[in-house]
Amino acid sequence: MKITGIELRRIAMPLVSPFRTSFGVETDRDVLLVRVVTPDAEGWAECSAMSEPRYSAEYVDGAAEVMRRFLIPALPKKDVDAQAVGRALEPFTGHRMAKAALETAVLDARLRASGESLARHLGASRDRVPCGVSVGIMDSIPELLDAVARYVDEGYVRIKLKIEPGWDVEPVRAVRERFGDGLLLQVDANAAYTLVDAPHLARLDAFGLLLIEQPLANDDMVQHARLARRLTTPVCLDESIESAADAAAAISLGACSIINVKPARVGGYLEARRIHDLCRAHGVAVWCGGMLETGIGRAANLALAALPGFTLPGDTSGSHRYFATDVTEPFVLDGGHLDVPAGPGIGVSPVPDVLAEVTTSTEWISA
Repeated sequence: MKITGIELRRIAMPLVSPFRTSFGVETDRDVLLVRVVTPDAEGWAECSAMSEPRYSAEYVDGAAEVMRRFLIPALPKKDVDAQAVGRALEPFTGHRMAKAALETAVLDARLRASGESLARHLGASRDRVPCGVSVGIMDSIPELLDAVARYVDEGYVRIKLKIEPGWDVEPVRAVRERFGDGLLLQVDANAAYTLVDAPHLARLDAFGLLLIEQPLANDDMVQHARLARRLTTPVCLDESIESAADAAAAISLGACSIINVKPARVGGYLEARRIHDLCRAHGVAVWCGGMLETGIGRAANLALAALPGFTLPGDTSGSHRYFATDVTEPFVLDGGHLDVPAGPGIGVSPVPDVLAEVTTSTEWISA
């Protein structure tokens, strides 16, 4: 496959409501879309980098710049496939979200040309997946309870609460008391605590949580291993896992018993599948996290979440959880599940009129 050119397209996507975590508040998404054009097909991907380097060191302006200056010029000129993209970009340190977007767009184009779905290519075993929802930090517990009630009524099978120091035990207690022990409930700290907080975090053990996600710093697996021995709630790692090698190290250290696999964070869907295979071989549960993706990124995440080792509901929520209008046909929850796209490649394409309306800039780079 030969690449004719690559388009970098920026779009502005307002969120239906502010989304607050321990590292900041998101009110809209400045999204970088990548379109790879070949003589036979075009492929789409979404770069998950956020506007500011808070969740990770990457941010959307930086992702566009590193693609423009280094990554795109390094791509093979012919016989391009996703594996070749990975080999060509390996010499560049970091920038996994930017690399993931290029690899995914190339993979999408190749699969569209061959008529194969991403789900089948990755080894999916299901055609629909159970969906959870992530609930941000609120101004009050009554506001939180109202939000959780809406999501429960919509059919989400699992609720994830964002937590931080000062917003943890009491919000969790309130949700558990209101909705009962039958609600699948987990929390996500986004690295907001230290090991000094272990006695406080142990108070969450009383609420029968599925897991506590990334309680400590992303670069400290040793401390996570110590914390895991002091909690009965399973520890899940997110930001700490950037590769299959990181996953192997975490498992060996006992730093976690569950891993949140975000394809963008680990450099793409092929590395995400390697992490899935590793964890499955070691009896470690995995689930698919989210980065407030549009339908383009959501479609690809659903393909990954359909693999057999993804035994816990992910953050693959319906489109209207975040956006009033998605750039693709919306993903609509059905009985707590979303269908895995079955068409070639990621199985969806942007709606032209919607895409044009939300586009803020485009840049064409000839191969």
